[in-house]
Amino acid sequence: MDIATLIGIVSGFALVLGSILLNSPLSAFFNISGLAIVVGGTISATLIMQKLNVVMGAVSVAMNAFFVKTEPAEQLIKELVNVATKAKKGGILALENEKVDNHFLARGIRMSVDGIEPSEISYALQIERNSLVSRHETGQSVFKFMGSTAPAMGMIGTLIGLVQMLLNMSDPAMIGPAMAVALLTTFYGAVLAFLIFNPIAEKLADRTNAEKLNMDIIITGIDSITKGVNPRILEDKLLSFLAPKARKIK
Repeated sequence: MDIATLIGIVSGFALVLGSILLNSPLSAFFNISGLAIVVGGTISATLIMQKLNVVMGAVSVAMNAFFVKTEPAEQLIKELVNVATKAKKGGILALENEKVDNHFLARGIRMSVDGIEPSEISYALQIERNSLVSRHETGQSVFKFMGSTAPAMGMIGTLIGLVQMLLNMSDPAMIGPAMAVALLTTFYGAVLAFLIFNPIAEKLADRTNAEKLNMDIIITGIDSITKGVNPRILEDKLLSFLAPKARKIK
C-alpha cells in the first residue's frame, strides 16, 4: 500500500478515536440506527446513481490505485532511452526479446517489432490510454458522489433524530437516544466523507494523472523509436514531460 495513504488512514482514525477516549467511552459513539442511516443510505444512493457492476468496478480501481505502484516517470524515460539505443544499434528487430515489466511499454515494443505503422501504433496505444482514464474517472465520480452523499445522509439522520426527540418531549427517557441519533449521524457522515470517500477520490485523480503522464511518455517514446529518432534527441524530448527539477536522469 502507498505509505502516505497508510499513514493518513491510521493517523486520521487514531486522532478521532483518541479524542473520543479522552473524555468518554467508545460505546457512547456507537449507534446502530445512525450507522444504518448513513452507511446504508450512502450505499443505496450510490447504487441508484450507478449500476452495481460500475460501483464494484470503482472499488477495484481504488484498490489498484492504493496497492499497484506507479513507475516513476524518470525511470521510465531511462528505460525508453535504453530501448531506443538498442534499436538504433541493431534495428527494431533487436527488440524482439526485450523484457520490460510495464505492460503498456511491452505492447508498444511488440507492435513495433511486428512492423506496424507508427501512426497505427500510436492510435492503438491512445485508445488504451483513453480507456484507462475513462475507468479511473468513473471510479472518481463514484467516490466523489459518496463523499457528498454521506454528510447529506448524516443530515437526514439528524432530522430524524430531532423529530423523534420532539415527539417524545414528555418522556425524558426517549430524549437521549433520539438526540444521540441526531448528533451521531452527522458525525458518521463527516468521518466517512472526509477520511474515506473524498481522499480516495483525490488519490484516484492523482494516480490517474501519474499513469496518464507515463502513458504519454511511452506513446511519444515508441513513436520516436519506430521512426529512428536519435536516443539523445529522444531523451531531451521525453524530459520535457517532467518538471525542470526532475529532469536529471542518471
